[in-house]
Amino acid sequence: MYKRIDANHNELVKIARDMGASVQSLAAVGKGCPDLLIGYKGRNLLVEIKDGRKSPSHRYLTISESAWHEGWAGEAYVILSTDQMIQLLQSVK
Repeated sequence: MYKRIDANHNELVKIARDMGASVQSLAAVGKGCPDLLIGYKGRNLLVEIKDGRKSPSHRYLTISESAWHEGWAGEAYVILSTDQMIQLLQSVK
């Protein structure tokens, strides 16, 4: 099963890797699972990517994404831009 990725997916992966993170794309998993698994400074972060350049109506989580996030007991984030990716990684202690 192939899941279409957002236009900024590769750009955000590059930013994270350039900052020293390990990045595994989970985009093909589907079923609401976030797009990226990021390892950084000993932590694992799950990241759903949305394209912040699109209109707000195209940035909402899908029903399956919302259900996944509501049921997840760990760290999961929604990132819209390179600035948000940088801020997220800089906040990791």
